[in-house]
Parts: sequence; C-alpha cells; structure tokens
Amino acid sequence: MNQNPKYSNTKATLAIAKASFRSILRSPSAVVFTLAFPLIFIIVFANIGGGGVKVDVGLAKTSDTLSPVYQALKNIKVVHLIQDQTAEDMKGNLAKGIIDAVVDIHKNNAQPIYTINVQYTKASAEKGNILRSVLSNIYYNINSRTLGATPPVAEIKETTVSGREYKYIDFILPGQLGFSILSSGVFGTAFVFLSLRLTLVIKRFFATPVKRSSIVLGEALARITFSLLGALFIILVGHYLFGFTLIHGVITVLNMLVLSTLGLIIFMGFGFIISGIAKNESTVPPLSNIITMPQFLLSGTFFSVTAFPKWLQAISNVLPLTHLNNAMRKVAFEGAGLGDVTHQLLILLVWFVITYAVAVKTFKWE
Repeated sequence: MNQNPKYSNTKATLAIAKASFRSILRSPSAVVFTLAFPLIFIIVFANIGGGGVKVDVGLAKTSDTLSPVYQALKNIKVVHLIQDQTAEDMKGNLAKGIIDAVVDIHKNNAQPIYTINVQYTKASAEKGNILRSVLSNIYYNINSRTLGATPPVAEIKETTVSGREYKYIDFILPGQLGFSILSSGVFGTAFVFLSLRLTLVIKRFFATPVKRSSIVLGEALARITFSLLGALFIILVGHYLFGFTLIHGVITVLNMLVLSTLGLIIFMGFGFIISGIAKNESTVPPLSNIITMPQFLLSGTFFSVTAFPKWLQAISNVLPLTHLNNAMRKVAFEGAGLGDVTHQLLILLVWFVITYAVAVKTFKWE
C-alpha cells in the first residue's frame, strides 16, 4: 500500500502567494494606491516645479556670525542655513545639487568691512538666482545705512561650480514611491488579514497541514511582488518620461527595489497591528490613516523636511517614511550604495523590531 507523500508547506506558501497575487490584481484600490495616485502626483508635480522647497545654503565654518550680513541672512524665511557640515561635505553636496550655494562671510581689517564669498552651482541655477536676489537686497540695505561710504561697507564675490542638475522629479519621485509602498503595506495588509479572519478563511486553514508561517509568507510574497512591479513601473516612467536621475542605471534601480522591499516589510508590520486591533472593516481606514497621514504629510513626500519649523522637523525625523525617502534620494541622485545609507537603514531596522514586536502581541488568528 502506497503512503501519502510528505506535505510540502513550501508548495502551500507559493500556492497562497499565487492566489493572493491574483486577488491583488483584481482589487481596484490596490491598483489605485500603488500605481494611479503616485503617477498622478508625479505628473502634476513634475510639471509645476518645486514650490515649497527652500533654498539650502551652506554656511562656511569660517563665516563671521556676528556680522549684520549673517543676521540678515538667517532671518530670511526662504533661506535654510546649513552649518553642521564640513567644508569637504559642502563642496561635494554643492556639486551634487544637494545644497544650492555656499556662503562665507569675512570681516576685513580694511574697507570694505565685509566680503560675502558665494559659491553657486549649475545643478541648482533657479534657486541660486533666488539667493542672488536675497544677497543683493542685503547688500543694498547694509550699504545704504552708510551713505557716502567709499568703498561700500560690504561687497559680494561670486563663483559658480559645475554640477548635476537637480530636477524636481528627483525629489518628488522617491517620495511618491514611498507613499505607494506605505499605502500598500498598511492598507493592503490590514484589509486582507482582517477579511481572512472575519470570513473564517484562516480558521479553515487550520484544518489543513498548512503552517501559520506559510499563510503569512504567502500573503507577504504576493504583496512584495506586486509592490516591486509597481515600484519598477514608477521608476521607469519617471526616468524615461520625466528625466528622473538614475546615476548607476540598473544598479541604482536594484538598490531602490531593495529599499522598497525593506520599507514594505516594515509597513506591513503596521498593517498586521491594525488587522489585530480592528473590530470590522469600517475601522480599518481611520486606524490606517492615523499611521499613514502624518508620514504622508511630514516625511518629505511633497516638500523638503527643511521647509518645516524646527519642532516639526524633529517629529519628521522620527518617522520611518522620512528615512526611506532620504535613502531613496541618496541612492538615485547621489549614486550612493546601500552601504552609504547605513544611518537610514539602522533607523528602519529599529522600526522593524518595534512594529513586529507589537504585531506579535496584537495580531489575531481567530
């Protein structure tokens, strides 16, 4: 008499993943949140430019911070002064277009009393022109206080370095990709597992040899596959239609997909928590929005975090989507490898531990 072959949970996992993937493809909400919304935002913001992004200005360590030039500059709301970088870092970031200019304010022993040395970059010519206008206004105001002074109290010396053009699509696309991953991970996971629990599908699984881990892995594989295909589509559309920068081509795309996978796994943890807390499907959206909306608005999705007040920046820098977006932008525009974004990866790892520690305690199978 022949014995039944040993049951394969690997095959069960793949079968669940296949069925779940088909289910995702048939879900209008999954397609809308993963593909449609991000693409609409990319198209709109890529064409209207970068309203809301401040002029990032590096202030040299040797600058005279007691001078009226500095006092006037720090009170200009459109200017975001960066003072915590070394000269070498500023030079590199200026060439990459990460900062828009570097200012060095010198006090002289003779006339003119102050010399404002400014380095602009071709990578950010538009915002360089904004700063040029701001400095011209400061220059005029300072010199007009001492009418008749010859030579003037302050002078401006300008140089321009060549650099890679930083287009607004280079800022907006990683943010929209992060939004897509966040929505898919939180909403998709929460709705799916709550539905499986309420319809007793998971309970029926328990009557089979399928392990609990196979159920979770099957659903996770389906969602990761769908989200990565969506991410690849968004990246390619951004690159070929709007000129999104991919420094190292295929290598950059692969690094972005790795980051997308890590982000999705973390956000799925939030989805597991919500599916365990929610009593019915009507409670999923408000609970999910509590997690997604602050990140959607504060994590640099549409506007640079530097445009926020300091107290709001502190909150932004805690959110996992902020660090995912920052890592994406470093990889895409700066050509950084995964080893160059270890700070962001460590924070994402902390969030992974936190979310799944909570998920284990809140997730319900029945």
